[in-house]
Amino acid sequence: MKRFTASFLSVLGLMLLSASVFAQYDNVQPVEMTVNLTHEDGQLQPIWAWWGYDEPNYTYMKDGKKLIREISELSPVPVFFRAHSLLVTGDGEAALKWGSTNAYTEDENGNPIYDWTIIDKIFDTYIDLGMKPLAQIGFMPEALSSKPQPYRHYWKPGAQYDEIFTGWAYPPKDYDKWAELVYQWVKHSVDRYGKEEVESWYWELWNEPNIGYWRGTTEEYIKLYDFTADAVKRALPTAKIGGPETTGPGWDKAEAFLRTFLDHVASGKNYATGETGAPLDFITFHAKGSPKLVDGTVVMNMGAQLNDIRKGFEVVASYPDLRYLPVIIGESDPEGCAACSEDDYPENAYRNGTMYSSYTAASFARKYDLAKAYDINLAGAVTWGFEFENQPWYAGFRDMATNGVDKPVLNVFRMFGMMEFNRLKVEGDLDYDYKKISDASVRDNPDVNALASRGEDAVTVMIFNYHDRNDIQVKPTPVTLNLEALPSNKVLVSQYRVDEQFSNSYTAYKAMGSPQNPTPEQIDLLEQAGQLQLFTSPQYMDVKEGKLILNLDLPRQGVALFKVEFEN
Repeated sequence: MKRFTASFLSVLGLMLLSASVFAQYDNVQPVEMTVNLTHEDGQLQPIWAWWGYDEPNYTYMKDGKKLIREISELSPVPVFFRAHSLLVTGDGEAALKWGSTNAYTEDENGNPIYDWTIIDKIFDTYIDLGMKPLAQIGFMPEALSSKPQPYRHYWKPGAQYDEIFTGWAYPPKDYDKWAELVYQWVKHSVDRYGKEEVESWYWELWNEPNIGYWRGTTEEYIKLYDFTADAVKRALPTAKIGGPETTGPGWDKAEAFLRTFLDHVASGKNYATGETGAPLDFITFHAKGSPKLVDGTVVMNMGAQLNDIRKGFEVVASYPDLRYLPVIIGESDPEGCAACSEDDYPENAYRNGTMYSSYTAASFARKYDLAKAYDINLAGAVTWGFEFENQPWYAGFRDMATNGVDKPVLNVFRMFGMMEFNRLKVEGDLDYDYKKISDASVRDNPDVNALASRGEDAVTVMIFNYHDRNDIQVKPTPVTLNLEALPSNKVLVSQYRVDEQFSNSYTAYKAMGSPQNPTPEQIDLLEQAGQLQLFTSPQYMDVKEGKLILNLDLPRQGVALFKVEFEN
């Protein structure tokens, strides 16, 4: 772990001392939980290793490349990236909720001109770092749009969201030309990266076609899907194609769109081939929470997000021939708009600090529970939060880093990357499960719980202390973790922490006085503070009769990861 300079530590220490003066609440109850290494609970698939963002051109920019490299380094498996606007017409200039590649234009006679230069630049960045595209086929090139003007938008935070839905959101004026574009893109990808590599990707059509992102009808989207899927499979029969990337199925209209799409895939007449049904290799939908500002305080709503997932899983499970397909939650976040900054949307003030990181830990634990409860093959849950170039420091965008400095939330993903792949049950008299949170969110006691896993020579336990409200100043919760059936008499215990004091560049930034033009020395200190940090030095501990007791005081909105290494 890197060290801070003495002068900076003194400033940080004074701030933390002030922050440690808690109101004296008597309702902070100790929590005890048990993890037995023989009580396995299925596989802990790395569903967290998926990211997405609106602005594809950020991919190869300075801070974008830095963050992608860091994400690749935190994950033991290939990370999938999903980006909007990969077929949008333009010069590649990046802007909020905008991007372009100019992949398709036409000459004066209407003949197609394909140019893969910018798409290759984006995908090369992924592939060079061992990552993979969740390749979004969209949006509509200007030359193919049935209503091309206006085409380019200039949205900014505070403006009406509907302003972004311009000519790129319309159906094609020629479905055959669209299909040929898709065919040529997949074929080019195989030529450039190889058949085996492209077989490992996921191809999907569009984004949220049940709202303004698609200015056609439901039936027109289905027609577009048929032509798209046929083109993908003609270019590479073993390619994986899916959809429909609808908004959260907790909304009845979104559920209806998802069901209409799945009905067509299962038994409808294919617009491209005339046959029954359409290819579908995975199913996608979105799930979002809904924070509100109540009396000047941000109040999260994890229940809304989990209810979207629950309803989506119910829908998928109702189709016997489709229910075991991989499911990808194509956007899975505390709310809907990554580019909506805190200044213009004060309900998004959770994003810079530990509320986002503890929410992430708690919500992913329940995604695993939901998938198990509904017997769903959950392949991934995309965090729609990347980075925004050339924006103010800590402006409250939903991102993993600000100006190249990592936020606390990224350190929870570093914790996920350290976890083993065999899930273990977490047992105890715990206040919340996925059902209770889905029904009513986390509004009474805090959600103090854990996610646990084991490998051949280690057990990892991520413990979180989450609450929907961030204004409750309470003492840390005493937590007792009982580990049972350890196969060694001595273990090496490491504890990592994300809270107000540890792994938190935002705390360090505020201690500096929140400078908008930090010096190079300050930036270096912020980068150090943004890394995952040990709570204490690792220590060897004795195990008696296979049992080990670990105690910690976990602050509200804090996350701890215990890694216990042993020899079999």
